[in-house]
Formats: sequence, structure tokens, C-alpha cells
Amino acid sequence: MKTGIFYAAFSYILWGVLPIYWKLLGGVGSDEILANRVFWSFFFMVALLLVTKKRPLFIETFRGLAANRRQMLALITASILISINWFIYIYAVNTGQMIQASLGYYINPLVSVLLGMIFLKEKLSVWQYLSFGMAAIGVLILTFSYGQFPWIALTLAISFGLYGLAKKLIKVEAAVGLTLETLVVMPVAAVYMAVLFLNGTSTLFNSAVVVDILLIGAGAATAVPLLYFARGAQSIPLSMLGFLQYIAPTITLLLGVFMYDETFSKVHLLSFTFIWAAVTIYSVSRTKLALNFKTRKGKGIEL
Repeated sequence: MKTGIFYAAFSYILWGVLPIYWKLLGGVGSDEILANRVFWSFFFMVALLLVTKKRPLFIETFRGLAANRRQMLALITASILISINWFIYIYAVNTGQMIQASLGYYINPLVSVLLGMIFLKEKLSVWQYLSFGMAAIGVLILTFSYGQFPWIALTLAISFGLYGLAKKLIKVEAAVGLTLETLVVMPVAAVYMAVLFLNGTSTLFNSAVVVDILLIGAGAATAVPLLYFARGAQSIPLSMLGFLQYIAPTITLLLGVFMYDETFSKVHLLSFTFIWAAVTIYSVSRTKLALNFKTRKGKGIEL
């Protein structure tokens, strides 16, 4: 279990510091960064599947999805949603809005549960309703104080929440899943990159070598944290993952404030206090629920 905690925590740390990587590409448009991220992620994952001898699993999974129209539609939807999520996150980082990006991933678990209630008819506890109310207050404070709706935070949270819903319909191995998702949107990315080359506006291979390396390396930067997460998630309780997931937005918030000098005002502090209280209530309620379930199961009580 300790090894699982290490892998999961390390994956969230990598996700938390990922903005530093995108900041190094600050002179490149978010659209071009996304295209390269998708394109090179696909080929990195293909190479990884070959090295780890998961090619047969990939082919078997792909055939299964292709034969099921509902699952194929879910795969396409998941691919589009994660692409939107990646683009908004890169845009937020490179336009000096890392604080709002971190807000999006703080409230993401709450949004995911809300989506589960709407689409899957899942029941919520009193504590979960309370956490939603407090998170909503935090968002409204930012909205009315600055007269600007925190669309980046909500788009990140909703797109990733809907992505999670789509993924529930296509339960596949993590590496195979990322390969399939990038396969769907890779042709679009390739065409976009080709258009940039033909127009003479492509950054790739037309700038410093270090920029080329970073653009190509975006594939590995995307895949490596996911692989660590998949390995860690296999051996630790879901309640533990619930706490560890806040490592990433916390690191992103700290980077935005202390490394990149984004403004964190008293209004931000008040708003985030409500958000932090909300996620604390939510996480504790989930942990208690998981412990109660484990206790009842251990005693042989039928659930």
C-alpha cells in the first residue's frame, strides 16, 4: 500500500508542476501546444504499448469498442472532452490564470458528484449538499467581487467531470485508454499542424531546438503522470485517492502565487476558504462512507 501511495502522490505532484512545462512554451500559441500534445502523446503511447507488450490488449479493446456503437460514441466524447480540458488548462497557465485553473480542480470532485446525481441518478448525502453550497458561495464571491464569471475554473471542472462520466462507459486499462483517446483526435491535430507548416507559421522545427524538444516531449509529459497514477490507484483505497487528488491544484495555486506572481487578494482568500471548507467536508464524508462500508462488509452485513 505504501508503494501505491507513493505512485499516486507522485503522479499528482507531476500534474501539479506541469504548468512549469507549459510556461516554458509561453511563446507558442495554446492551440499549437495542444495539437503537439495530442499528436506526440499518441505516438509516445504507441511506443509504450509495444515496449510493454500491450499491443494485443490494445487491438482486442479497440475491436470491442468498434463493435459497440454506444461505447465508441463514449470514446469519441471522452476524447473531445479531454482535448477541451487540456486546451483550457494550457490557455489558463500561459495567460496568467493559474489560480483560476487550480480552483477548477479543487471543485472538480464536487462537480463530478453533481453530474453523477444528474445523469446517473446517484443520491447525495446532507454533507455533500452542504459542500456544494459552500463551493457555490466561493464561486459567487469571485464572480460578484470582480464582475467576471470564473469560466476557466468551471469549464475545467465540468469538462473533466463529463470526461469521467464518459470513461465509466468504457472501462479500459489506463495506457490503452489514453492511446485510444489520442487516436481519435490525433488526425485533427496532424491536419492542424500540417496547415501551420504550409502557412509557414509553425513553431515546431522553426525555432530554438529546446522549443522543439519541449513540444515533442509534451507527449511524455502527458502520459507519464497518468501511468504513475494508474499504478498507484490499483493498490490504495478510493478514499485515500480522494485526499491525494488535492495535491495537484495546491501545487498549481502555490506556483501561480509565489513563482509567477499572480495576484491572490483578500477576495481570493475568502473565496478559496469556502472552497477549501467544501472539499474538506466532501472528502471527510467520503472517507466516513468508505470506512462504514468496509466495516459493514467485514461484519458480513448485507449491503
